[in-house]
Amino acid sequence: MQTNTSSTLAGQFLIAMPSLTEPPFSRGVAFICQHDEDGAVGLLVNQLSEYRFGDVLAQMKLSCNDPELIDAPVLIGGPVQQERGFVLHREQGHWESSYRINADWSVTTSRDILVAMAAGEGPHLALMALGYAGWGAGQLEQELKDNTWLTAEASERVIFHTPLEERWSAAAGLVGIDPLQLPGYAGHA
Repeated sequence: MQTNTSSTLAGQFLIAMPSLTEPPFSRGVAFICQHDEDGAVGLLVNQLSEYRFGDVLAQMKLSCNDPELIDAPVLIGGPVQQERGFVLHREQGHWESSYRINADWSVTTSRDILVAMAAGEGPHLALMALGYAGWGAGQLEQELKDNTWLTAEASERVIFHTPLEERWSAAAGLVGIDPLQLPGYAGHA
C-alpha cells in the first residue's frame, strides 16, 4: 500500500462553480485522491450512474444478501476509464490494491474489497464510483486560477450522510458559500 505525504489537495473537495457546465462536472463535487506536480486524480461524489451496487456484484459473479447494499447507488467517478471501479472508503483495511490518500481516506480498486463488502466484512463507510477525473500537470492549478472550482476539506458527512442532490450545496457550505448565490461567470479583480 502506498501512502500520500506530499499532495497538496489530496483529501480535499473540488466544488464546481456555476460557470462549469460541462457534464459530468456541472454542479460536481470531486474528492481529490492524488495531487502532485504530475497532475491530479479525483472521484466525483455526487453524480449518479445508471447502476446499483447489486449490478456490479452480479457482473463480478458475487452474491450478496444485504438488500441495502444491493440497492446502493454507484456513482460516475469521472469521464476517464468508466469501466473501472473505485471504492472510496474510511477504514484502511488490507486490500490488494489500495492507495492511502491521508490518515482518514483510502481508495481501493481491487476485487477483494467487493468480495468483503458483499460478505458484510468490508468498510462501513464506502462508496463506489465508475471512472475517475484526471488533470494533467498544471491543469488543475490553472482551473483554480480561472475560478472554476472552490476547494474545501473533504467531509464524511457530505459524502456518506448527505443525499446526492444536496452534496454540491453542502460541500460549498463547508466554506460558507451558497453556490446558488454565485454568478454563472468567473472574473478577476
